[in-house]
Amino acid sequence: MSLQIQMIGTGSAFSKKFYNNNALVFCNGFTLLIDCGATAPRALYELNIPLTNIDGILITHIHADHVGGMEEFAFRLHYAHNKHRMKLFVPSTLLYSLWNHSLRGGLENKAEGLLQLEDYFEVIILEEAVTKKLSPNLTVELIPSTHIPEKPSYSLLLNEKVFYSSDAKFDEKLLIDLHTKGRCDYILHDCQFATPGIVHACLDELLTLPESIQEKVMLMHYDDKVDQYIGMTGKMTFMKQYTLYDFP
Repeated sequence: MSLQIQMIGTGSAFSKKFYNNNALVFCNGFTLLIDCGATAPRALYELNIPLTNIDGILITHIHADHVGGMEEFAFRLHYAHNKHRMKLFVPSTLLYSLWNHSLRGGLENKAEGLLQLEDYFEVIILEEAVTKKLSPNLTVELIPSTHIPEKPSYSLLLNEKVFYSSDAKFDEKLLIDLHTKGRCDYILHDCQFATPGIVHACLDELLTLPESIQEKVMLMHYDDKVDQYIGMTGKMTFMKQYTLYDFP
């Protein structure tokens, strides 16, 4: 079963070089966009990937670097692509906030009867700790992560093979548990360089992981000073924007 991931952005929320940390997942003809930040439309334009090539979007939490491009997606799909309703996979705990706190102000149009998220997307609800089949060959499990207090945020487990942290504080127990139980072969983790890690795992924390786990770790969501940290990540490696990675 083929699984490939292409980071359309690898940067932190404030990165100016590497765009928002969003990813394309390719699996046997199905294309999933993990998060749709403000820079996602530009990244897809630079990659020459039409919106209609994407089968679905999955949202992990509602910060702008993860949902800031959705208004443009919605308008373009509705008006330029004949009201095409792309699949939108949303954790149940985020559904109300995604529309009412993030998107409604720009997308609601009473004159045209556009009153809810479902008027723009085919909304599919995801629940925590339940494996969901997104396509015949792609599954996802939502793993609650600690990011901002009292605001739901999720890491993802793709095909029981790839752990994708999105935005998360360091959780040594979770990473060791995933490793020892053989639940993932790869760990894609956000990495803040400054210490301490307040709302993200920081490099110093990730370096405390056993080397057997570090060898699985690929770092993303980093700031623009990444070149200063080349060779300082132990057995871990940095993911590169636009590079296509195979996860056999």
